[in-house]
Amino acid sequence: MKIGALVLAAGFSNRFGTIKLCAHLGDGRTVFQQTLDRLSAAIPHIEVATREDVAPLIDGYAENIHVFDGAEQGMGSTLAHGIQYFKDCHGCLICLADMPYVESKTYAQLAGELRADNIIIPVYQDKPGNPVGFGANFFPELALLSGDRGGRSVIEKHAPSVVHLPVDDPAILYDIDTPEDLSRLADKFPKGN
Repeated sequence: MKIGALVLAAGFSNRFGTIKLCAHLGDGRTVFQQTLDRLSAAIPHIEVATREDVAPLIDGYAENIHVFDGAEQGMGSTLAHGIQYFKDCHGCLICLADMPYVESKTYAQLAGELRADNIIIPVYQDKPGNPVGFGANFFPELALLSGDRGGRSVIEKHAPSVVHLPVDDPAILYDIDTPEDLSRLADKFPKGN
């Protein structure tokens, strides 16, 4: 089973004030760099969808960076653009670039349960989080998404295909939207895990 990962890195960081993907964590790595390091330890096929102004800032960390001109349309539109790069995969994890503390083992666990005909949602203490994995059967619908809802409409439409996978990783619940989030999560995950 070939499983890929699409990293959504096209947000505008409005609440952060600057481009949050370039903010530094305690060990000196950027938010984007640590997210990608952890993901690439588990998933070899990674594609990144981003904006034209962000691409040069993250270019040194990822090989397959794709500029999406319609990023202002929202996350759903970016996801629809990015899913086209996974035609040869049985499934794809939809990953958020601003979640640097998700563990490599969590990505691997999700990929291990993903099939062409299911949708995998990680759950920590009964709370769903990210990334969400979509089997290839759902790629055509993901390619039609628009706006800012992400893949939620596909999940709702195909509830019988959804698998809630318990994981031992609270980081699936936390993304970084503000500088306060950055410092709070640095305290919550002091060793980077």
